Amino acid sequence: MSVKKNYPPRFWPALVIFSLIGQVAWVVENMYFNVFVYKMFHASAEAISAMVAASAVAATLTTVVIGALSDKIGRRKLFICGGYILWGISIACFSLLRMDLLEPLFPSTVAAMSAGVSLTIALDCVMTFFGSSANDACFNAWLTDATNESGRGAAEGINAMMPLVAILVVFGGFMAFDLDKQQSWTAIFLIIGGVVLLIGLLGLWLIHEVPSVHPENRRFWGNIFYGFRPSVVKQNPMLYLTLLCFAVFNISIQVFMPYLILYYEVSLQMSNYVLIMAPAILLASVVTAFYGRLYDKAGFSRSLLPSLAMLCAGYVVLFCFKQGAAVFIGSLLMMCGYLTGMAVFGAMVRDNTPSGKAGMFQGLRIVGQVLVPGVVGPAIGAAVLANAETYLNNDGTTSFIPNQNIFLAALAVIAVLAVVLIPTLRLLKKEKTDA
Repeated sequence: MSVKKNYPPRFWPALVIFSLIGQVAWVVENMYFNVFVYKMFHASAEAISAMVAASAVAATLTTVVIGALSDKIGRRKLFICGGYILWGISIACFSLLRMDLLEPLFPSTVAAMSAGVSLTIALDCVMTFFGSSANDACFNAWLTDATNESGRGAAEGINAMMPLVAILVVFGGFMAFDLDKQQSWTAIFLIIGGVVLLIGLLGLWLIHEVPSVHPENRRFWGNIFYGFRPSVVKQNPMLYLTLLCFAVFNISIQVFMPYLILYYEVSLQMSNYVLIMAPAILLASVVTAFYGRLYDKAGFSRSLLPSLAMLCAGYVVLFCFKQGAAVFIGSLLMMCGYLTGMAVFGAMVRDNTPSGKAGMFQGLRIVGQVLVPGVVGPAIGAAVLANAETYLNNDGTTSFIPNQNIFLAALAVIAVLAVVLIPTLRLLKKEKTDA
């Protein structure tokens, strides 16, 4: 049993504020950049998949390098605060991606739209560099350094609920905007960018530094590849198998997530989808906030299996039904399973991360959480939607209509996790305990 840790007064506010605002920025990227390029530049499913994949690659490379660098320096605060400031500036730059600025530079509307998609993908990678440096690499390493096993589940429960809270904040905020108008997107990017920048400045006072220098962490280039060494894999089999399970779990999520809002709005014609989703998000956030404590008390298997059951039930309901009440129930189950599963996997990864090497393993974590899911999941979704129905836009171009098959594909991925990988992980954990 770990000794109960007393946390500084500023720890919990810092955790809540930086986790929430970071997730707000990621929600805008992960859920609304897709809507942005779809509505403003009529992007295809393949283009959306390419954007998610490029961002995932950028996030992974950034996290591997910056995580190792922060370990070498032994300070996270500078990277977190400076990264948030630059992250906010890069988000604000998206306000410059407008057809009235692009059309004079290209010979046709179609060429301008294609350039808009390409520029969005490129700027998304730049923004991801700053965001991943601040949040994925250093904020997550700081959270690992600042907690121990006695309260890590509770802290991870708060951290894991923030994506849902962020969705609620973003959905509520976006209700004031007509997303079919360019000026709405300009305002959104300026507002979100400004808030992220201000939080970076606030962090200079709010975040308490947790020194984490260890002699073996001084080797920068060696640390970059530390988590990928065969000898390290052999020393930490539970960590790597957990990350493999985490990757499959997130592949399932990424099969449908890039197309989720488009599915609600375009396929189901739910102009009021925010009013249906908001209560589901709020309830799922409450469940997730307390669910981390179940991990602390009951352990990995007993807390993960209910999460997978809720996720699968949500997929089934969303695949089978399109009415408002059923969509609400399916969305609630799906979100509860998604966020509680994230909390359990997140705590399990932190518990199995070697002490003093949190930064080195953030890149490895992001491979399982972002890179593999971000490349494979949207590609599966795009393949499922390859023959989806289309509709004609006013300018003569066409756009695809997402359908419910994305939830069936996501369910099939979870079946692989439940049938093959989870039993293997439980067996390995039992062998480790018996030894």
